[in-house]
Amino acid sequence: MSVTTPRQMFSNPSIPFAGTILGGLLPGEMVLIQGTVSADADRFQVDFTCGSSVEPRADVAFHFNPRISTSRVVCNSMKNQRWGWEEIIYKMPFRAGAAFELIVLILKDEFKVAVNGGHLLEYKHRVELERVDTINISGRVKVQAVGIVPPSSNPVSPAASLTNLESEPITSCSRDLGIPFRQLLDRGLKAGRSIIIKGKTNKNAISFSVDLRESSHGNIALHLNPRMKKQVFVRNSFLSGRWGPEEKKLEYSYFPFIGGEYFEMIIMCDSQYFRVAVNGNHLLDYKHRVQDLNLIQQLEVLGDVSLLDVRVL
Repeated sequence: MSVTTPRQMFSNPSIPFAGTILGGLLPGEMVLIQGTVSADADRFQVDFTCGSSVEPRADVAFHFNPRISTSRVVCNSMKNQRWGWEEIIYKMPFRAGAAFELIVLILKDEFKVAVNGGHLLEYKHRVELERVDTINISGRVKVQAVGIVPPSSNPVSPAASLTNLESEPITSCSRDLGIPFRQLLDRGLKAGRSIIIKGKTNKNAISFSVDLRESSHGNIALHLNPRMKKQVFVRNSFLSGRWGPEEKKLEYSYFPFIGGEYFEMIIMCDSQYFRVAVNGNHLLDYKHRVQDLNLIQQLEVLGDVSLLDVRVL
């Protein structure tokens, strides 16, 4: 919870957990949950409910149910003890035994969910928001913290809010996002900084690239090159006038970019690696080939893509 100041906090709650949300939920607030999926987990759930009654069971405004074993997230609502129709997302940003950071952004007409810094889904309200006053968590999961965060303490976008990096943006680009896109990285990079890129691939896209460059030598410290036609995600560095060995293996077997579709990419810099996530899924680690991170002072995006937002934290 280091990037925000919650108005209410639950620390290390026992699971199953039921906590009263003081004053209910208001549009613009966020619910932040940090936890770890149990190593033997097949599923867990987070429910926003209208009270905590068991018999009769309280209405459930938002049922969020990751099913790890079948790689899907099921969402639903319950009214008068009857479930509605399921909304299913065939993505799985959670992994058994792995830590996670979950954000639920509360809006006037919907919930928006992000996991590990990447947007996952939207869920339209089926139950009046003003009735929601309880959060329930159950299943094979451990939770370190649950926070209710007011809008005044939420200065960054939902997709970036739980990266646990520096809270103050270096730059937020919302004006000239034309391709080719170039942006100076003030003071260069260092461990703990993150770059968030939101965009949309062109309908008939072949490839695009995201490069982190040194400003004075022409070196490219990190070259990220998704190739849609071949369904490969190439990484490399261009140093002293030569390309190094390509890396192509991904943490997940699927290729995350589709022509004409929205994506969110996060590049997190730590002391040894660039760690890259797309649409909430951690895809790869790239070991630094440029050791002096302060020299990396330019971000460049080229190719078959349009940008919606770029943030450097």
